Amino acid sequence: MIDAVVVQPSQLVTQWIVSPAEAKYLIEQGAVILDVRDRNSQKNGMLQGAIGISWQQFSQSKFPHQGNLLEDELALTQQLRNVGVFSNKAVVVVGDPLNGWGEDGRIVWMLRTLGHQQTVLVDGGYSALAKTGLPMTRTVSQKAAAVPGDFVIQRVSDWEITQEKLRTGLATTQNLVVIDAREPREFAGATPYGEQRGGHIPGAISLHYKELLDVEGKLLPRGKILALLQDRNIKSDAIIVSYCTGGVRSGWLTSVLVDLGFQAQNYAGSMWEWSAGPANQNFLD
Repeated sequence: MIDAVVVQPSQLVTQWIVSPAEAKYLIEQGAVILDVRDRNSQKNGMLQGAIGISWQQFSQSKFPHQGNLLEDELALTQQLRNVGVFSNKAVVVVGDPLNGWGEDGRIVWMLRTLGHQQTVLVDGGYSALAKTGLPMTRTVSQKAAAVPGDFVIQRVSDWEITQEKLRTGLATTQNLVVIDAREPREFAGATPYGEQRGGHIPGAISLHYKELLDVEGKLLPRGKILALLQDRNIKSDAIIVSYCTGGVRSGWLTSVLVDLGFQAQNYAGSMWEWSAGPANQNFLD
């Protein structure tokens, strides 16, 4: 992550995660704040000016494709403008690392994939940022910004992969590493969230995304994360594809991996989509 408290826009092109102090600086410079925590958490306190959002409002609604982003780019653009996203204004995404599902990382992954180069998540989430002295409120945020944004989608293919491309990659890409970001019980076959079939993609490595967090919800030091990845034989030159149930936990993991310098992609359709596909094409172990 960036060491300096002063954060230049050019730094954010490759840095997807900022410290609470860095986030405070960006907010004081006019960054948009998107709060992805649940409504009950928001009622207990929010950053002044934050807009409450959910990952679902930018995603498809029909099973089994709920993990995928909206296909209608005009509708997706309008949703993002409604919550105040501007093309040339930083976006700070605030989540609840310990109690959430990685929604902040999902939103960062989404906006980066759609071409927004200044979207970041806050290490430690809301609880860490609340300690910086930024103005707070107990009034639940509006779901729309007072001033709509002007964001224009310019999609980047680097950080996403489709079901079809994953099938091909599994058969042809030697340095492809697939990470299952779900809990071990899900990896072993449990289907608590409506998957059509249980199990995991053949050859996938089990790495529950919360293994990368400490007890306060902050990321482990870079060296510890790299050692954890090395222990699972995940090398720096690998092409990493992460998946979960619907691309939320894996979206968070992808954001962290990209910030660390890995070539990482999120399979947003994840197990909802994969397990609903033909068993003779979408194999599961």
